[in-house]
Amino acid sequence: MTHDEQRFDQFRDKISTVDEKGKRIWVFPKKQVGKYFNRRQIFAYSLLALLLAGPFIKISGEPLLMINIIERKFVIFGQIFWPEDIFLFAFGMIAFVILVIVFTVVFGRLFCGWACPQTIFMEFIFRRIEYWVDGDWNQQKQLDKMPWNGHKIFKRTLKWSLFWLVSFVIANIFLAYIIGSDGLKDIIIDDPKNHIGGLTAIVVFTTIFFAVFAWFREQVCIAVCPYGRLQGVLLDKHSVLVAYDHVRGEKRAKFKKGEDRKAAGKGDCIDCHQCVNVCPTGIDIRNGTQLECINCTLCMDACDQMMDGVGLKKGLIRYDSESSIRTGESWKITRRAKAYIALMIAIVGLLTTLLLTRSEIDTTILRIRGTSYQHIDEDTYSNIYEVTITNKTNQVHDVTFKVLSGNAEVELIGGHLQLKEGEQVKRNLLVKMDDKNVTGPKTDVLIGIYSGDRLVDKEEISFSGPGF
Repeated sequence: MTHDEQRFDQFRDKISTVDEKGKRIWVFPKKQVGKYFNRRQIFAYSLLALLLAGPFIKISGEPLLMINIIERKFVIFGQIFWPEDIFLFAFGMIAFVILVIVFTVVFGRLFCGWACPQTIFMEFIFRRIEYWVDGDWNQQKQLDKMPWNGHKIFKRTLKWSLFWLVSFVIANIFLAYIIGSDGLKDIIIDDPKNHIGGLTAIVVFTTIFFAVFAWFREQVCIAVCPYGRLQGVLLDKHSVLVAYDHVRGEKRAKFKKGEDRKAAGKGDCIDCHQCVNVCPTGIDIRNGTQLECINCTLCMDACDQMMDGVGLKKGLIRYDSESSIRTGESWKITRRAKAYIALMIAIVGLLTTLLLTRSEIDTTILRIRGTSYQHIDEDTYSNIYEVTITNKTNQVHDVTFKVLSGNAEVELIGGHLQLKEGEQVKRNLLVKMDDKNVTGPKTDVLIGIYSGDRLVDKEEISFSGPGF
């Protein structure tokens, strides 16, 4: 076995950021810019702007997104959801899982490199601060080895202070997604003594964010995030990912000016190691697909820059599939991916239908347990029901009940019902029926629930009467 074959065979036996003694290898990625980085930067800062503005954007008086676990109130694009909508959440989770499967099967870990919050925060906020304070990778290495003198203490204090400040802002933004922007404003302007618990939570969350981005870093992607492991199950040879063209690149050799590399039996890889130097997870992409790879495209930009510098064709590291690299054929979507996409479209369609047909007021009418029909007079029978009615909107509703089937009368015990925003109320409902309309032990009655003069829900009940 050759040295290259041994190297390729052994790299999978260990994690790139841990040495043989189990000690962590700190990653100092080289600062890299290029076509793909610029595109990712625009996309990342657009997502960050949306994240920061999200709690303060309101639709019909409700935030764009709020997950208020404390009050069990969830708002998505201005629409309010309550625990009674748990079945919609279940369908949404199924749709999300299938979307992840489809996306990974077709596009690999594209999400990790372009849209994952961990990547965006690390690479486009904290790493930018680090480059500004500590310098590029060589300066960072020198600073790390430097004894704790005044210069190093100043650098570390400045960097960690900025990290903590950014972490504090992030923690507050996430808190706004839980309690709403108005709730966050109240905490900020109110006496801190009234919010000791909230302040403690903010400090804890800030500390966690700080620790993740100042110390734990790429270990989130390598050791914690389950998506890296999931891709090993979902990826196949037709999946698109950041890949090294080993057919064109091997055999690796240093560049010599004026040399015919093909005649010398050399590939296009000039073994400059730049793809490794810029990698934020410390891997060598030339070894093949690895769970540590987050598809951040930095190696693509670095390789293209070197290829351009030595006059070779760009794209030695590029978005492609393993099958396309081996065969030289253009990438095509597989039947497997098409089947996943069809399933995803079906589930998303079902979820969309459920959302569009979701009622503003949810009503459940059940006969009170242990009761039967009552004979009010010679011509009239009655049943008593318990009504559970939930307001799913941010508006107040004056609720009334009417019999739509025309075979009974209905009376709400307790009088007028005004349903407040997000309120759930239980009341008793008396249903009366003339004996001539009673068709047997069970008679169907259709009841309409009105908000003012507008019909907002329907419920069919079974009226209990004497058998004939």
